[in-house]
Amino acid sequence: MKGIQVFDPALCCSSGVCGSDVDQALVNFAADVDWAKQNGIVVERFNLAKEPLSFAENPVVKAFLADAGHEALPLILVDGKLVLAGRYPNRSELSSWAGHTPPEEKSCCSGTCCG
Repeated sequence: MKGIQVFDPALCCSSGVCGSDVDQALVNFAADVDWAKQNGIVVERFNLAKEPLSFAENPVVKAFLADAGHEALPLILVDGKLVLAGRYPNRSELSSWAGHTPPEEKSCCSGTCCG
């Protein structure tokens, strides 16, 4: 399975979901990361405020920051390659990048309409 790395802008905590004025995009992404982990997808997150060396030591991230600046974060790498910048991926993108096939949804009906 492929490794997904998320380089977050400076956040107050590891997920950015804290305080009284929470960004809904961070709430949604935190839920999608939880879903991914429950389905065996490995997602590593790095917070610029708490882990600046992770940004400085990664050549792809370092070059991106030199060109676009920290305002263009978050930055998403899959197996070390840049796949997305400027927004958080959704659950479908995480699943696709990881090569994860979501389980088929089961219907509440057994072939007849229950509507």
